[in-house]
Amino acid sequence: MAFSVEMPELGESVTEGTITQCLKQVGDTVEVDEPLLEVSTDKVDTEIPSPKAGVLLEIKAEEDDTVDVGAVIAVIGDEGESADSSDDSDSDSADESADEPAEDEPKKDVKKSSSKSSGGEATDVEMPELGESVTEGTITQWLKSVGDTVEVDEPLLEVSTDKVDTEIPSPVAGTLVEILADEDDTVDVGAVIAKVGSGSPKKAEKKEAPKKEEPKKDEAKGDEEKSKDDSAARKDAEKLAEDNEKDEKKSEKSDKKVNNDNVPYVTPLVRKLADKHGVDLSTIEGTGVGGRIRKQDVLAAADGDTQPKADETAAKGERANWSTKSVDPEKADLIGTTQKVNRIREITAATMVKALQTTAQLTHVQEVDMTRVAELRKSAKETFVSKHGANPTYLVFIVKAVAEALVSHPNVNASYNAETKEMTYHADVNIGIAVDTPQGLLVPVIKKAQEKSLVEIAEAITDLAERARNKKLRPDDLAGGTFTVTNIGSEGALLDTPVLTPPQAGILGTAAIEKRPVVVTDDGVDSIAIRQMCYLPFTYDHQVIDGADAGRFITTVKDRLETADFQSDLDI
Repeated sequence: MAFSVEMPELGESVTEGTITQCLKQVGDTVEVDEPLLEVSTDKVDTEIPSPKAGVLLEIKAEEDDTVDVGAVIAVIGDEGESADSSDDSDSDSADESADEPAEDEPKKDVKKSSSKSSGGEATDVEMPELGESVTEGTITQWLKSVGDTVEVDEPLLEVSTDKVDTEIPSPVAGTLVEILADEDDTVDVGAVIAKVGSGSPKKAEKKEAPKKEEPKKDEAKGDEEKSKDDSAARKDAEKLAEDNEKDEKKSEKSDKKVNNDNVPYVTPLVRKLADKHGVDLSTIEGTGVGGRIRKQDVLAAADGDTQPKADETAAKGERANWSTKSVDPEKADLIGTTQKVNRIREITAATMVKALQTTAQLTHVQEVDMTRVAELRKSAKETFVSKHGANPTYLVFIVKAVAEALVSHPNVNASYNAETKEMTYHADVNIGIAVDTPQGLLVPVIKKAQEKSLVEIAEAITDLAERARNKKLRPDDLAGGTFTVTNIGSEGALLDTPVLTPPQAGILGTAAIEKRPVVVTDDGVDSIAIRQMCYLPFTYDHQVIDGADAGRFITTVKDRLETADFQSDLDI
């Protein structure tokens, strides 16, 4: 029987997705969970897997089409089967089930078992492995109820551990027939938490009653059809002329070679559309959150629509002169509301309060001259990006310096157990990188940073940040950190007092780098020079680290950055 593949839910508040590439063609054989196509939204790019094994009978949407969530985008069935049999078979089976009398079944005293479920074997849904050393998880929310129909990989519930929050997908398609654990229950890895099996047949789709045929009036009907044909011909001609005009415009634009490499982050779909239509992204003013360029902006530019200037579109009235820099307009909907926080905010709030209550935190600050690093970046950036595909940001150099300093100062890369009165000096340097995401703050970890080159650190930071923002982090990505670096200067902060997270004993902030007049001593002669300066606030746990040790650690980091002997580390 043919099976319809629908556009899945692609994230909170996302109502549609754009097909960027079809990975399979009509007639291809596909397996369960094998990717069928790639879909992009303003928030994420992902692959849509096949919900069942079979042959791809029909593709209902083309590349670059924008499709609503829940709409059918493809049909899968058996070889030689008609794609239309999906609807027919569903309808027929529904009609047959409607005609059959309902049988009275004895009630079963099973926890939350479905009274609607019919015969058939049920598949156990087990608590999966949630990361290294994680043996249990707490159910925070059931996303489906008993009796609900679920598809393969459709989220059933949300689970939380001390290290990560994640969704548990359904391993099979069917009906949720039984829930074996309640919300807030803590369940061991491998334990059965639900059963998915065959359920109630789908409700029969309403079929329109056949319309009664009107008495035939040959002459009137002939005149009417002729009039319709003439009207349709005129519309076709107008549409053809309009399409030709658009094609000419697009052809002219696509012939132009543009370089969209040096632009702020945009989704692959936006970049693909810009290259296809010959649109220079640097000339577009984005209408997305934070000024991000969206596919609508590219398509508008491709059609010749001019981007309105901010001062021309500013609303008239008392707020016309208000600054909109770094403003997320979607947050205006929060004014005057009370809402339940998401799990990331809930865990962040609890962890930060606990950290301050259980550790003796204080912050040590030193000023670092980043001029030599800035000059090295300027001279090597283009070659570095071309060869390695990653951007040598200031953060990359700082993380490299920190990784080396933590090896030289093992008492900083340590953890204290107040109950056992023991200090653990970690064998590896695992540095967490704080990432700002739409869902909240996440801190994925670069494992064994002391063994990584500058290039590998740059690649790791890029990879972890992208996956954090696209909700593709694995539980292990967030576990095992021994130290954290947070870029507090991304929005211009000159100073901050970061909060460390136990059992880590330290967190380093990287403030904004500013050009300032500084007194420079060269061969005993003082002079004033313009230098690129940066504050490095280091918050540490006084239970583990003394003030003098904190000063020595930051002095080592500072010396490495000011000396800036990174030429051999660039591998160019």
